[in-house]
Amino acid sequence: MPVGLPTRLIIHRRAFIVAINIVLVPLAYFAAFAVRFDFHVPPLEVARFWATLPYVFALRVAVFQLFGLYRGYWKHVSLRDLLDLLGAVSLSSGLFVTGLLLSGGLRGMPRSVLLLDWILTIFVAGGIRFAARVLREAQLAHTRVRGKRTFIIGAGEAAEQLVRQVLHDSRGPMEIVGLIDDNPDTHGRTLHRVRVLGGTDRLGVLAARYDVALLVIALPSATAEQTRRVVDRCRETGIECKTIPSLPELLAGREIGQLRDVQIEDLLGREPVRLNLEQVQSDLAGKSILVTGGAGSIGSELCRQIASYGPARLVILDRAESPLYFIHLEVSQAYPDVEVIPFMGSITNPERLDQVFRLHSPDYVFHAAAYKHVPLLEANAVEAVWNNVFGTLRVAMCAALHGVKKFVLISTDKAVNPSSMLGATKRIAERISLELPVLVDAATDFRAVRFGNVLGSDGSVVPLFKRQIAAGGPVQVTHRDVTRYFMTIPEAVQLVLAAAALPEAARRVSILEMGRPVRILELAEQLIRLSGFTPHHDIKIEFTGLRPGEKLDEELVGGTEDTVPTSVDKIRVVERNGANGAEVERGLEQLLHVLARGDYADMIRAVSTLVPEYGPWHGHAVKPVIPFPAPLRSSGTVERVVEPATA
Repeated sequence: MPVGLPTRLIIHRRAFIVAINIVLVPLAYFAAFAVRFDFHVPPLEVARFWATLPYVFALRVAVFQLFGLYRGYWKHVSLRDLLDLLGAVSLSSGLFVTGLLLSGGLRGMPRSVLLLDWILTIFVAGGIRFAARVLREAQLAHTRVRGKRTFIIGAGEAAEQLVRQVLHDSRGPMEIVGLIDDNPDTHGRTLHRVRVLGGTDRLGVLAARYDVALLVIALPSATAEQTRRVVDRCRETGIECKTIPSLPELLAGREIGQLRDVQIEDLLGREPVRLNLEQVQSDLAGKSILVTGGAGSIGSELCRQIASYGPARLVILDRAESPLYFIHLEVSQAYPDVEVIPFMGSITNPERLDQVFRLHSPDYVFHAAAYKHVPLLEANAVEAVWNNVFGTLRVAMCAALHGVKKFVLISTDKAVNPSSMLGATKRIAERISLELPVLVDAATDFRAVRFGNVLGSDGSVVPLFKRQIAAGGPVQVTHRDVTRYFMTIPEAVQLVLAAAALPEAARRVSILEMGRPVRILELAEQLIRLSGFTPHHDIKIEFTGLRPGEKLDEELVGGTEDTVPTSVDKIRVVERNGANGAEVERGLEQLLHVLARGDYADMIRAVSTLVPEYGPWHGHAVKPVIPFPAPLRSSGTVERVVEPATA
């Protein structure tokens, strides 16, 4: 409805639109006769007009209603609305001609009148709709609250959507004064009357000339290298810089106008992995799912994404009360059709584990519960082994005993040629899941997923660097040459879910082709720049030396492992070479025995037996003897450790 019409007409918008069409249909039909006969319509043709008008009118009104032309908002009319109008007029004209042909009324009817009526109806009905939009946009231009003078970087589809959205919002925070694009073919062209002024190589000069206060990057499908280059040029101007959501965020439902700060994920040295998760939908829908460690960084994202696929029940197991409360609240509110159950307990507590499996009969188990901080686990190796090894053993045994269909272990690249207690315990967890005879012989499909560091997870390097930057520095990097593989939390979870549904990943370790590793020094420098500072000048960077258990470089595949591609792009599986279930069983018995004695040196030797490639941190040799809690000391065998309590 055009702005400025009386309020009563606005309230009765649909009735007004119907009335306009009632007037336009006969007007266009009579105009067709008038044009055909040079505005001197013979009496015979006037009679023909009145005789056929009811049929034209009835068909137009009925078909317009069928196409929904009375429901649209003229102030938001678009090309799609014009196509709907074209279809409605063509169909109603076709029906009218067919009716004339069948009734004999086509005899004597000027054929040009039918064609002119079709053209004029489209012209008049479409014209009044677009006139309403033009009037509204003209009024918006006069009433618009002037926001920050803004350049949009990009002149593609995303930029077009953003410009259109801003132009339709009279109280928006931006006034778009130009577009910037590196494609020279776009220079000088206009997009919704906004001109493409030049490329990013002239960004500083153009921003000063047009007095720009905000730069918005509208390149959702740009590569990381392209994004880094654009961000660097924006940073050189000293002007505030925002970006539209990335392509995965847009696909997940975020709006194009939800601007955000540039994040380190946008500047990664590899492209985000986008997996086809159609198979996941059929795999998870209607199932009962248990996620251990479901309140942690990976576990909570697992819960969010799993819930989106419509399982019948989602059980979230975690020992942390507050995080468990909040993830239960979030997921249950976002997905009211899913039964979301918070279950507080530890994976090392056999009674609670048996209870959760008996009560909720999970079809799938995603085992994300683990201690993960490398230096902390070096100083608390007994707890690392007890939780990551024997906690995994208990969960896996419960899964087998209770007939779980699939068990998916969340592993890490640190399990490859490990130098840390974290890596060694996760490698043992992999061997438990895939080699332990009692599990191999079970009906449960055991599999593992191995990936690198996760950006933004609890205790990861990015939040740590951000805190150090906020405190004014210094940012502490362990070594100038240290590198790591990185992925985002949603990507990591997509990998887990895709691998869980992949037939060829059964009873294997799945890994992701993650591109080149990222230098932690470069990561720190990028974060400093994104915070508006200059690395090594405004914010100092200190090199503190590798911490206990850390390596300069991580690996995704061990020296004795071979990988093969799968039907899912970017996912490979490790071929099972040299599995020795009897060795795993004996090694776990020995490890349990030395844990009961609390001797660190013997424990490290027992871990090394299970993981021959493990290179222990030298500090373990001087650890004191610390007795383990009595419940473990009294267990005696692996079977007793993992045996669930009877109800």
